[in-house]
Amino acid sequence: MHAFQQTLSSITLRNWQLRPSAPAIIFEGRTITHREFAERAFRLVGALRRLGVNRGQRVAILAQNCPEYMEVYAAGELGGWTTVTINYRLAAPEIAYILRDSAPHVLICEVELEDRLDADVRKQLRHVLIIRGGQAEEDRSYEAALAAESREPPPALAEPDDVAFLVYTSGTTGRPKGVMLTHRGQMRSALISAFEALVQPTDRLALAMPFYHIGAKNQWLSHSLFGCPIILHRAFRPEPFLAAMREHAATVTLLAPTMLKDLLDLGCDRASVPSLRKVYYSAAPMPETLLRRAMAALGPIFAQIYGMTESGGPGCTLHANQHVLDGPPEVTRRLRSAGQPMTGCEVRIMAPDGSFCPPGVRGEIVIRSEALMAGYWNNHAATLETLTNGWLHTGDIGETDAEGFVYVVDRAKDMIVSGGENIYSREVEEALLSHPGIADAAVVGAPDERWGETVMAFVVRRDGAALTPDDIIAHCRDRIAGYKRPRAVTFVEALPKLPNGKVEKFKLRAPLWGGRAKAI
Repeated sequence: MHAFQQTLSSITLRNWQLRPSAPAIIFEGRTITHREFAERAFRLVGALRRLGVNRGQRVAILAQNCPEYMEVYAAGELGGWTTVTINYRLAAPEIAYILRDSAPHVLICEVELEDRLDADVRKQLRHVLIIRGGQAEEDRSYEAALAAESREPPPALAEPDDVAFLVYTSGTTGRPKGVMLTHRGQMRSALISAFEALVQPTDRLALAMPFYHIGAKNQWLSHSLFGCPIILHRAFRPEPFLAAMREHAATVTLLAPTMLKDLLDLGCDRASVPSLRKVYYSAAPMPETLLRRAMAALGPIFAQIYGMTESGGPGCTLHANQHVLDGPPEVTRRLRSAGQPMTGCEVRIMAPDGSFCPPGVRGEIVIRSEALMAGYWNNHAATLETLTNGWLHTGDIGETDAEGFVYVVDRAKDMIVSGGENIYSREVEEALLSHPGIADAAVVGAPDERWGETVMAFVVRRDGAALTPDDIIAHCRDRIAGYKRPRAVTFVEALPKLPNGKVEKFKLRAPLWGGRAKAI
């Protein structure tokens, strides 16, 4: 493959040349063509070069989903610098940490989010461009910067092994780390994902997952290979999202389980979105009860993606035809799997001694592919720990069956050790979520003087459900072994979650382990 074809700039330029009048983005009542999108990205390249940004430097963006976010990505892919994505929901100190760690030459920020920048960080930033900043901010206005530049395509300077994106991990287990993703790796990721999904040029992708999340960027890239329009939302709001899917005849979408549940609660079914042919779900475990409910409403159109930022996106997939509701237990059990390795990905189970586990034996899930990260930014020790001999250590505990279906049992750090027995919190959570009166649940280890740890459940009750802790523990008695059952239950209004649906378990653990040297 020619080096240019291994850089992401080739996607924007191809769509600009071959599909100039076709829609690229549908956003808040506007339709932006591939020509319009590309030419604004070309202008942004010129504006950032005028501010002194060169190949290999970094440009950060702090914004919700919007066309400008996509322009920033495309400009970096063309110019050869690294785009640093920042979770806009973070608090000011967390944003400050990322900005100090990544040291961008320019920050592009939505005017609504500028107050998240603390005074010390503002002093350290060389340049800030404000999206929708108004006339008073003309010297820092994103639009004014673009207006002064040419619509002609700039020289594409990126090389295949340049770092295209610096995506900070969600930090569910501690301080986030910057994951370095290269042009070559992300092009491979897009090709793998498009092949596994059988993306078609007629597809229309409805996207509300945040662009600082690798899942959203991966879906955009794999569909942009074919010039598919993106029906973009600033954030997920169930009613407008469902209405837009219907109005714009969306054929594909990516949802976290919580998003899917919200749509089903609105009455989303086959009749309300007749064009929808594929729903991908990822980012958090899908309770089997929710999956069965979704398939009853929308049909066999669901596919699971198992991957992570460090894998560059790809890992495993459970295709729609593999979602079998009735049949032999060894087949229906696969509803609870992450599927089989994607084309171009090796996914194995590794024992602590580095050997590979046979089917049915649990160990750490490891992944090898050309899409893997180049490493962690400014963190060589963590890179060496996570990438060994070409394998990415995911930190997930899992097992395979005889046909290579991968079962994610738990995060290694979420494993509870009680009296010498390993308890995988996902098993307990599945038992809890099978109760009709429980809307949501998460399990962590709580300190115990005798057993080391015991199981603590945090439970969100459904409206009108009059549950007690004893009711919940009794419900689990017939579903999981005695040593796995919760010893205590705390009722909460909601679980702390990231926008992608992952539960921030460290926030649940922290009060339980306060003042102790180890949270184990």
